[in-house]
Amino acid sequence: MTLLLRDATEADIPAITAIYAVEVTDFVNTYEYDVPDAAEMAQRRRNLLGAGYPYLVAELDGRVVGYAYAGSYRARIAYRWTVENSVYVAAEAQGKGVGAALMQRLIDECEARGYRQMVAVIGEPSNVASIRLHERFGFELVGVFKGLGRKHGRWLDTVQMQRAIGTGNGQPPIEEVK
Repeated sequence: MTLLLRDATEADIPAITAIYAVEVTDFVNTYEYDVPDAAEMAQRRRNLLGAGYPYLVAELDGRVVGYAYAGSYRARIAYRWTVENSVYVAAEAQGKGVGAALMQRLIDECEARGYRQMVAVIGEPSNVASIRLHERFGFELVGVFKGLGRKHGRWLDTVQMQRAIGTGNGQPPIEEVK
């Protein structure tokens, strides 16, 4: 079993779309109702890369089995040093270290880009695997929004977790140091 992490390419979009489709249709981890098609997923990737964010895939024995990316936490300028993460792993690859490998690489990539905080927005407190993964990487529970979303006929609570990257808020960004 050989795990390879690399930057995602256009050629990975069908596999990424398939992994995400299961999350949309079968679970509440994403609050989307309709599965985006490959063209939409490709555009989302291009948008993130165009804004300078990392977008990664994990290959297990030559097959894409997971992906991760970071994006803007919020659009306002004061949030520019904060990213929100997303990590998705195909069911057959869960429990094999794929999510942890993607998370570590994503954190490293974001730190190298100068980001200072990473936020996780986790759909539902019952998503224990995602919560434990984030805890393993130093994320702390910030709060739970009650009934923030609705999917599959029920109200969904949303877990918010956060961790510092690099020096976090311990010193100003290099752009502000004069």
